[in-house]
Amino acid sequence: MADRQQFPYLSISNAQGTRGFRPFVPITLSYNQRKRQTLGLLDSGADVNVLPHELGLELGGIWENQQIVMQLSGNLANLEARGIIIEAAVANMPAVRLAFAWTRAEGLPLILGQVNFFMAFDVCFFRSRNLFEIELRSAGFERG
Repeated sequence: MADRQQFPYLSISNAQGTRGFRPFVPITLSYNQRKRQTLGLLDSGADVNVLPHELGLELGGIWENQQIVMQLSGNLANLEARGIIIEAAVANMPAVRLAFAWTRAEGLPLILGQVNFFMAFDVCFFRSRNLFEIELRSAGFERG
């Protein structure tokens, strides 16, 4: 398994139909004996990883069982969020445990932020070349 990989920025349309390039990474989430492959948006400005409500449900999460209530900020500040730990594997890298703020928000992407995605992975953005590189850190995180 590779501990370092490069990925292209993906061309994505917003709600107004404007296209732009974004650093989405393929990621497999595992929770409650269920797996789901999806794309996660790398957001170095996000304080925490954010799990959309529908994705948490698809993984078998039960909202009422998550006892850690979290306060989000920015445009998600008015939404309730609960803490949940999910095993995650970026592409073909080894799985790690990531902490997520599971929110009731619909229609937002899986967000990979400072706590704790950017603590488990080193990321280099090469926007002028439309690619980014992710390297799994060898220490300081818990592998799945």
